[in-house]
Amino acid sequence: MTRVLDACCGSKMFWFDRDNEDVTFMDKRELEDKLCDGRKLEIKPDVVADFRDMPFEDESFYMVVFDPPHLLKIGDNSWMAKKYGKLDENWKSDLKQGFDECMRVLKPNGTLIFKWNDDQIKLREILKVFGEKPLFGNRRSKTHWAVFMKDEEAK
Repeated sequence: MTRVLDACCGSKMFWFDRDNEDVTFMDKRELEDKLCDGRKLEIKPDVVADFRDMPFEDESFYMVVFDPPHLLKIGDNSWMAKKYGKLDENWKSDLKQGFDECMRVLKPNGTLIFKWNDDQIKLREILKVFGEKPLFGNRRSKTHWAVFMKDEEAK
């Protein structure tokens, strides 16, 4: 088993090494398409699964990266929806389930890296849904990174 899980990898945009053998890349979709600007979009995860119900045992990873879709108001077939995914009306419960699943598969003292763009839903709303306070992160841009650590005693 690898040490790191990217729970919704999409096209692996922020990864410096998109083929890193120490990472399990997961997404609920596989896709090959051409974007409106002519660039090729490839979503080819190692594991096809939903972040709300991951096929991994408890405490499997030392680090989990959670970069879920963050857009509600977007066309289903738009290039943004293809590239980033889309939330629906159940977004609060979906994201809470996803966060809880990330924590479940994280080893005690493991690190959860959460990425969020608050163009349509503010980070403070998401953190209320999670019910957890991050250790640290950035607050001054539209795209936020927040770091959580799983308690040693947490199960």
